[in-house]
Amino acid sequence: MSESRSERAHAALILNPVKVDAERLRSSLLSLSRAHGWTPPRFYETSIEDPGQGITRAAIDEGAAAVLAAGGDGTIRAVAESMAGTGIPFAVLPGGTGNLFARNLGLPLLDVEKVMQAVFTGFTYPVDMGWARLNRPDGTISEHGFVVLAGMGLDADMIANTRPDLKRSVGWVAYLDGAARSLPGAKPFRVVYQVDDGRLHSTKVHSMLFANCGALPAGIALLPDASLDDGAMDIALIQATGPLGWLGIWRKVWWDNSVLRRTRAGRRVLERRGRDASIRYLRGAEADAAMIGPTSIELDGDELGVAVRMVCRVQRGGLTIVLPEGHDTSGF
Repeated sequence: MSESRSERAHAALILNPVKVDAERLRSSLLSLSRAHGWTPPRFYETSIEDPGQGITRAAIDEGAAAVLAAGGDGTIRAVAESMAGTGIPFAVLPGGTGNLFARNLGLPLLDVEKVMQAVFTGFTYPVDMGWARLNRPDGTISEHGFVVLAGMGLDADMIANTRPDLKRSVGWVAYLDGAARSLPGAKPFRVVYQVDDGRLHSTKVHSMLFANCGALPAGIALLPDASLDDGAMDIALIQATGPLGWLGIWRKVWWDNSVLRRTRAGRRVLERRGRDASIRYLRGAEADAAMIGPTSIELDGDELGVAVRMVCRVQRGGLTIVLPEGHDTSGF
């Protein structure tokens, strides 16, 4: 992305061969590297044993001037864990079911070559990275990164109940099937939480979300105020009340957040209506949540088992993202 960087520089491409056309991407990056005076790129494929963290560290250790990741949100999350804090340009190439991080970045989902070209002609922009520390029922503790959101409860159950074959055939719409499978047995659970240095709260929820960014497919704003570059995490406590509770939540997420909030008149309507107890929004740099019993967890659509405590934090500017020339960052 600069003349000085191009001399003897090479790019590294992390590929999920199940999600993307590996040969096409290899060929494109070889051609672009040659055209811009970079040395031949190096390629790394994910596997069951290494979904991306290890090979990304290897690419960094071998001196990659830029790292490109091609795959779904799970691959992007794994690569981001190792990219965080390095300052090395990181290009996100969409290739999965939801492509949520790419959507929130506003990247062209159907023009991967444009994002690849940006490694050589575009610019970099710092965005936040999320981290979740999980306390397991057996006493072990582990920390994992996320770029979109971390969730517990019904959100994680929905991910677990989404059929892989349906994801392959109809894409992100398959998550609606997962939601339908999860809702009949959904039960609220108690969580004790604290945001930053605030007071402790105890409540019952069906799901608790910790978001780095908040846009879903089809223009749905799950957490409408979430921003990729504000150093803050947006939190949602979701609890359906009454037999029509889930319809109310859907109205809140789809109609209120994704339609009314986009116009001045719509925002006045929301102000007159008052607070909706089905979804409560909070914000902070760190949130600590303790659950009464083992609760299912997901990060960026990856099942992470169960935990009894979850501490989420934001690493401000943790990722140096590659963007095409002229890309609008005002919506971040």
